[in-house]
Amino acid sequence: MATRRPDSPRDKPSRDNASKEKALRGKAAAAARKSARAPMGAGRYRIMLFIVLAGLLALIGRIGYLQLFDQQFLQDQGDARTLRVDSINAHRGMITDRSGEPLAISTPVVTLWADPRKVPDDPVRLSLLARALGQKPDDLIRRIRRYRDGGKGFMYIKRQMTPPQAQPAIDLDIPGVSHKQEYKRYYPSGEVSAQLVGVTNVDDKGQEGLELAYNSYLSGTPGKRRVLKDRKGRLVRDLHLISEAKPGGDLTLSIDLRLQYMAYRELKAAVAEHRADGGTLVMMDARTGEVLAMVNQKSYNPNNRAGLDPAGLRNRAITDAFEPGSVMKPLAMSAGLASGKYQADSVIDTTPGYMRVDRFTIRDFRNYGKLDMAGILYHSSNIGMSRMALSLEDDAVWNRYYSLGLGQSPGTGFPGETTGVLPAPTNWSRSKRASMSYGYGISVSALQLASAFTALANDGRRLPPSLLKVRTPPVGDQVIDPDNAHALLGMMEKIVQPNGPAKRAVVEGYRIAGKTGTVRKVTSSGYQKTAYRSLFVGVAPVSDPRIVTVVMIENPKGQEYYGGLVAAPVFGRVAGKALRLLDVPPDSKIGE
Repeated sequence: MATRRPDSPRDKPSRDNASKEKALRGKAAAAARKSARAPMGAGRYRIMLFIVLAGLLALIGRIGYLQLFDQQFLQDQGDARTLRVDSINAHRGMITDRSGEPLAISTPVVTLWADPRKVPDDPVRLSLLARALGQKPDDLIRRIRRYRDGGKGFMYIKRQMTPPQAQPAIDLDIPGVSHKQEYKRYYPSGEVSAQLVGVTNVDDKGQEGLELAYNSYLSGTPGKRRVLKDRKGRLVRDLHLISEAKPGGDLTLSIDLRLQYMAYRELKAAVAEHRADGGTLVMMDARTGEVLAMVNQKSYNPNNRAGLDPAGLRNRAITDAFEPGSVMKPLAMSAGLASGKYQADSVIDTTPGYMRVDRFTIRDFRNYGKLDMAGILYHSSNIGMSRMALSLEDDAVWNRYYSLGLGQSPGTGFPGETTGVLPAPTNWSRSKRASMSYGYGISVSALQLASAFTALANDGRRLPPSLLKVRTPPVGDQVIDPDNAHALLGMMEKIVQPNGPAKRAVVEGYRIAGKTGTVRKVTSSGYQKTAYRSLFVGVAPVSDPRIVTVVMIENPKGQEYYGGLVAAPVFGRVAGKALRLLDVPPDSKIGE
């Protein structure tokens, strides 16, 4: 095939087109260069000049306005960089016993904090700071670096130090490290009243007990002050007070710290002696319903909570309910006396010492034969109580228990107070009615039990329990006929005699009325054969009752477990000392 020559006529149009395109591009570039060098048009120039001058005039006008008419704005902006409003901590109210003895007080402390971003990364200075605080230098340095790397602007170095402890660290004057005044709660009575008084957290806020229940009242209202600080946040001058801090209110409890110490010591000794799981004691004023002593085992030291067992925080006297057993028999018997079917000298045949009700067998310790009302209580006859209860209206015993405050909140305001369990009388079986008469099938707290027995000690009027000192004693609710209340108290007095089943509760020089109780503990698998609660409820002195006391020992593991052998002696020791401390005159020669 013949090749075409480069200058062939067919290639000529292409070369001409390329030349024309090149010439056009050259002319366009020259025009662009000329346009770039050309001066701005007169119209555009005037517009741009107007915009610049208008912005400048607006800025000058704003400055003039702020200087002449709105000087406060500039002042506020300057103050915002130097003036601060600091909070003034309010002093938390004090908690005292009925005589003014302190149970909880707030003491001034110092907290050291830092802005990690401003703390110099100087191992020498930080090591001096750590040693002044009793910390390991490496640990402190690592903490500061961790907060700094995380972009945090605040960290606590050490909280709630006494002023002498904090001063060496403050004197180091390390940039970024500051301090502030706070308050720390201190409990002079320690574990003795810990579960009743409760505790606060590190921020002085109530967490348990009455500290929690009355936190708002005790906390008060923080104040405010305006201060001048430098750019590092250090105080330059205290300018003026905006509002004063209002301290919290003081709380006066009903307890007598002397009785509280004594009751705690005796309960703790009894729990240790019988190798028990725990115990509770509540003492109430029979005239006012005030709680004079309330102690539990186990307890804890609120001033040192290292290794704290959470179980020790609970005020079991108020928050825990249990089957009370035979201590309920005087209260159930009051329903029989109120029915008119029974009088103090009425006789019930308990032969042969057991009875079959529905599918259950109810037993006495032995066959006691025919017993009057006093004999039923003296021998703690389940048969006598069951036959009495089954002869009454179906809800007679339930109504009496309910009128005595069982199955209801005690109304003390204590956090977590239990209502107990009082099953409603709906479709009750005969066995249910019978067991309720001797304290099974229901549950109560120690405080509820003590409150119920104030009706026997106060001419039939039940007094609501109070954890605070009362100025005007309540009238109470008349739930038992006064004659019946006196008769029952007399029956209970026969139990606490030198030859009686509660002889260990005898108090020299005083007439004592009481009732023992021994209850099998119940778990999810049913009643336990070798685990018991030992109880005693006592009223003293009988001639003019001043105190009602409930003692409960949880699961004693020694050879003795009956209420008359384990709980009654605790009552005897506590009641004897309490009556003398309260200056109650003797009314008997028993025991001399």
